[in-house]
Amino acid sequence: MQQFLFAQRNDVTIRFDTPAAHFTESLPLGNGRLGAMMFGNTKKERIALNEISLWSGGPQDADIENAYQFLKPIQDYLLAGDNKAAQDLLQKNFIAKGKGSGHGRGANDKYGAYQTMGDLFIIWKDSNAAVTNYNRVLDLEKAIATTTFTRNAATFTEEVFTDFVNDITWVRLSTTKKGSINVVLALYRKENAQIKTKKNTIAMMGQLPSGADKGMQFVTVAQPSVKDGTIKQEGNELVIENATECWIRISSATNYNYAIGNLSTEDVFEKAFAYIEKAKQTSFTAAQQKSTAAYQQLFNRCRWTMPDSKAATALTTNQRLINYHKGEEDLQLPVLYFNFGRYLLIGSSRPGLLPANLQGLWAVEYQTPWNGDYHLNINIQMNYWPAELTNLGVLAEPMHRFTSSLVPNGTKTAKAYYNANGWVAHVISNPWFFTSPGEGASWGSTLTGGAWLCEHIWEHYRFTKDTAFLKKYYPVLKGAAQFLQSILIKEPTHGWLVTAPSNSPEHAYKMPNGFIGNTCMGPTMDMQICRELFNACIDASAVLKTDAQWRNELTSTVKQLAPNQIGAKGDLNEWVNDWEDAEPHHRHVSHLYGLHPYDEISISKTPALAEAVKQTLLQRGDAGTGWSMAWKINFWARLHDGEHALQLFKQLVKPVAGGDEIKMSGGGGTYSNLFCGHPPFQIDGNFGATAGLAEMLLQSNEEEAELLPALPAAWHTGSIKGLCARGGFDISMEWKNGALVSCTVLSKTGKDYTLLYKGKTIRLKTTKGKTYRFMLNDFK
Repeated sequence: MQQFLFAQRNDVTIRFDTPAAHFTESLPLGNGRLGAMMFGNTKKERIALNEISLWSGGPQDADIENAYQFLKPIQDYLLAGDNKAAQDLLQKNFIAKGKGSGHGRGANDKYGAYQTMGDLFIIWKDSNAAVTNYNRVLDLEKAIATTTFTRNAATFTEEVFTDFVNDITWVRLSTTKKGSINVVLALYRKENAQIKTKKNTIAMMGQLPSGADKGMQFVTVAQPSVKDGTIKQEGNELVIENATECWIRISSATNYNYAIGNLSTEDVFEKAFAYIEKAKQTSFTAAQQKSTAAYQQLFNRCRWTMPDSKAATALTTNQRLINYHKGEEDLQLPVLYFNFGRYLLIGSSRPGLLPANLQGLWAVEYQTPWNGDYHLNINIQMNYWPAELTNLGVLAEPMHRFTSSLVPNGTKTAKAYYNANGWVAHVISNPWFFTSPGEGASWGSTLTGGAWLCEHIWEHYRFTKDTAFLKKYYPVLKGAAQFLQSILIKEPTHGWLVTAPSNSPEHAYKMPNGFIGNTCMGPTMDMQICRELFNACIDASAVLKTDAQWRNELTSTVKQLAPNQIGAKGDLNEWVNDWEDAEPHHRHVSHLYGLHPYDEISISKTPALAEAVKQTLLQRGDAGTGWSMAWKINFWARLHDGEHALQLFKQLVKPVAGGDEIKMSGGGGTYSNLFCGHPPFQIDGNFGATAGLAEMLLQSNEEEAELLPALPAAWHTGSIKGLCARGGFDISMEWKNGALVSCTVLSKTGKDYTLLYKGKTIRLKTTKGKTYRFMLNDFK
């Protein structure tokens, strides 16, 4: 293939010079509800389609009634040090009823799986002639994908975008040679669908299974129109002949009801067709301009600039990854990755809908890996780490509402398993608000999934100081805290309060007696989450002037929780006992939750614990799956080690070949379209690394913000606008030769605030809505 004929901005452009051979080479587009992936094939083009609510399965009763009868025996075994007996009893009586998640393959079970909607195929006639000047580009600034190529003395252009205004997917085919577009249009889905063609419209309708029952209904409608050509029907396909331009409007819908988390009786075909009718009088160009404008209202809130990588201008993105991995300089590659992460969040999370799942909303599978669900032991949370910090806090609404929607089922689960107050969610969930334990003791009994979700509610308040929001969600926080408060027991050695039974997500310990197990009491992450949630409820109740007596109870309880402990090797203990790691280089580093995302450990306030965290990271190593390396970027940023954080980023963007292999260790990397490779593709790595890059530039609490806390030497010159700090501030910075030049602060709350930079400070008394600008010599 030939090199590109025109330059693109290297920090907002993903480029290919060949069609996609795998979906990890496709160009993803999304508007929060709809997803599309352009493959760019010049013979049989494939546009993979998604709709964020398209799930098999349905609501299920997965709680074992009266499982709480086994709670005390399990706890007694743990208190006696017989963890094997506790884990055996838990596996038998304290897991999900029935198939649970189907061990991550629940597409045909009641749990269900996120699924692809199907494909639009564009089959080019007369496609045997040679293709030249091939170019395929995703413009992150405009949210549009474009493929161009020359064949038979004509240049053809294909453009695709998902409309942020009209809520449909658009495709435009155009050519420089009048009447030279000759294509066949077809919709395809390999199962659970039928396709019909009528009046220049293709409709694909179907219903997914819900275990043995019928589940969700769905429809996709594709309707082309042409200039200078004709449309005719042949079977279930439409034939376009002699056109100069062809526009295709694609609409998808399901009968999922977001308000109730269940299925409605609405006519799905009418629902899908209404979107087409709404956009019928709108041209492609007008729709694209309005959609881009709506998208840019979010995307342009935060922009990072680094010196131009001119050498990268003529390269494909994959070649840039290869060169970067070899050690060549490309200062705009981290910026491109950052922009792509924010682009993906805008494309897969829209207020009022479901949160972004394990693949955002981009999938070509009918059985997505791990059901494409919501993993509550880090993965869905990592999806939303960039939201508040990079000025996309409004897009966290689906996460907040999803957390609230778990409360009814979680209340029932709390009673069934723990006879406890409040509500609980364990490790996995879905659009049907599954809250039961998983079906395996080694991973399924983590009981702080719901409490971790609550952290995002509290973080939104910390960033915005929105008391109306806090009042709305306070009952959710309170219920999660009441559950943890109800189930705490005293461990025998120190009399500390601990959770039980639980585990440290997916990792195992080795006891002195040689037993290797997962089930335990008081894993460090649980205790950190307890402290964070209890303290959040203490502060929230004070802000809202409510629950004074309960606040006092929590204040007393917090003091009795098992503390962070430093082990014999100088690392932070993962369990309440200083046990050996069964897998010293395990991908989860859950006991460092207190460093990130929680901030109870820091190099300034708890230097001994920060050093123990550093030792833990050095012992655990940098390797891991994609999302694991992304988390470690955040850890090293919080430790103010920008060089190590950048080293982790470089390891994360190591180029890997597209494929479907599941690799739980020794993996990690980035596919050529910048999707993160777990492997396989899991979007949390993209989001986690985006947050980590931002953490290298700004860290904050409600009282102060630290500027450029982990700036690596390679990022010697740059600027960023619109990062957000806790307390209600937008912060922009410029730096040169590794030193801060200027800082601009917009106060959205009128709070007093402190800026920190390399040990020097500026103390601000602010007025709501006012902007303040400082130079380096203003810091004292």
